[in-house]
Parts: sequence; C-alpha cells; structure tokens
Amino acid sequence: MATEYGETMRYLSKTFFKGLAAVLPVAITLYLLYWLADLAESFFGTVIGAVLPLYFPGLGILLAIAAVFGIGVLLQAYLVRRLFQWTEALVHRIPLVKTIYSAVQDLMDFVSRSNQDQGSQVVAVEVALGETRGRLLGFVTREDFRGLPEEMADEGDIAVYLPMSYQIGGYTLILPRKYVQPLDLSMDQAMRFAVTAGMSTATGKSAMQNAVSEENNR
Repeated sequence: MATEYGETMRYLSKTFFKGLAAVLPVAITLYLLYWLADLAESFFGTVIGAVLPLYFPGLGILLAIAAVFGIGVLLQAYLVRRLFQWTEALVHRIPLVKTIYSAVQDLMDFVSRSNQDQGSQVVAVEVALGETRGRLLGFVTREDFRGLPEEMADEGDIAVYLPMSYQIGGYTLILPRKYVQPLDLSMDQAMRFAVTAGMSTATGKSAMQNAVSEENNR
C-alpha cells in the first residue's frame, strides 16, 4: 500500500510539474505583453482622453506603436538626430541616470548587432580546470578598441561577455581571439542555454514539445 501510494504521488507530482513547465513560460510571456499594452494604454489613453473627445479601447496602444515608428522616421533627419544627441549628452551628465541609461543603451546596441550577424557573435572560451580544460559560453561584444585607453587591449584582442546563469550579470574578458572558438549557435539559442545553466535545449523546444517527444518515443 505504501509503495503504491508513493508511486502515485510521484506520478502526480511529475505530471503537475510537467504541466507547470509547459504553462509557466506562456503565462509569463502573456503577462509581460499585457503589462506593456496596459502601460501604453493607460498613458496614451489618458492623454488622448484629455485632448480628444473620441476614444476607444486600444487607441492608446495604437498611438504608442505609431509614436515609436514616428520617432524612428524622425531620427533619419539631421536636425532631429542632433537634438537627440544633445539630449543624450545631457542625460550622460546626470549621476545614476547616466549609468542606467548607458547600460540599457549598450544592451540594445548589442542585441541589434547580434541580430544582424547571428552566430558569429557566439563563442566558447577555454579555461583551465586543474589538469583538464573547460569551456565557457560567451558573446563577442567588441573587436575595435579605438577611443579607449591603450592599456586595455593589445593588437588582435576582443571583448567577450560571459553571462551568469539564472541572474542578470556576468563578466567581460579582454583576451586574444585565438583563445576563443566560434560556435554555430544563434544568439537566442546561446542565451537560452547560458541563462538556464545548460538545461534548455539548443533547438529551442518547449516543455510541451519535449513531453510530446517523450510520449512518441515510448
């Protein structure tokens, strides 16, 4: 009786966590999208309601999308770019604010460059572990050190970001290119592998897809 009870509980817990692993990513993604949409609707909807008598649900979201697109169009003009650069220079003079702004700006620039050239930015960095050697997953973030102190890098050096698992953070190494090995991985696959401590599949299958594959292999 005790053995059957234990097996039943293990089966129920395994089934529950399998369902949770399938539902949780979808739920979190939908919640974040809802939060962004609600934020845009609350802000722009209030502005529109105060200025125009015509308002319907969803108008704030449409206006937010149009505003972002419009800013992208305006930034193609020289005068607007100069005004934006002047505003950036002013932000960079404010303590704490400049740190947060620069970090977000660098992250967006890194993601933008990576999307344009996926795969070539992902590398493995060899490290010594006693009598053997290991590999750390990294992302090439800089190959040109012009404008920085000469002592930071030698000829042929590159900057590689090594992310930590399950947290926001990591280390940036400056080392010769010969010590890294390019990997045939996209940015999404590599980041998913690194953030989940290697538990996520490189193919990007979801927990639901993995569960279906397990059932089909039985």
